[in-house]
Amino acid sequence: QVQFVESGGGLVQPGGSLRLSCAASGIIFSIYTMGWYRQAPGKQRELVATITSGGSTDCETSVKGRFTISRDNAKNTVYLQMNSLKPEDTAVYYCNAPRLRRNWGQGTQVTVSS
Repeated sequence: QVQFVESGGGLVQPGGSLRLSCAASGIIFSIYTMGWYRQAPGKQRELVATITSGGSTDCETSVKGRFTISRDNAKNTVYLQMNSLKPEDTAVYYCNAPRLRRNWGQGTQVTVSS
């Protein structure tokens, strides 16, 4: 059973930082490109950042220079370090493998507000 469990969200002031974690199970984690997605109220879920099995990363334009994705294959875990957070980053954040896009977890809420 494929499962993704996200954690690390919370309420943070503009300019603050958070580190999200996502533990994956039921897949051979090390061979998959992994991604972080987010869904803001009233909007579609969007892909924010990806990391390949080899460690190459890419980020959506609005978060480049502020968000960093990383992975620990020994722990089957992918991370998202978010710095210089803005109110428009407020969303529920999910992880998944872009090739799978199923068995979505509950996500972790990130709220950026003063």
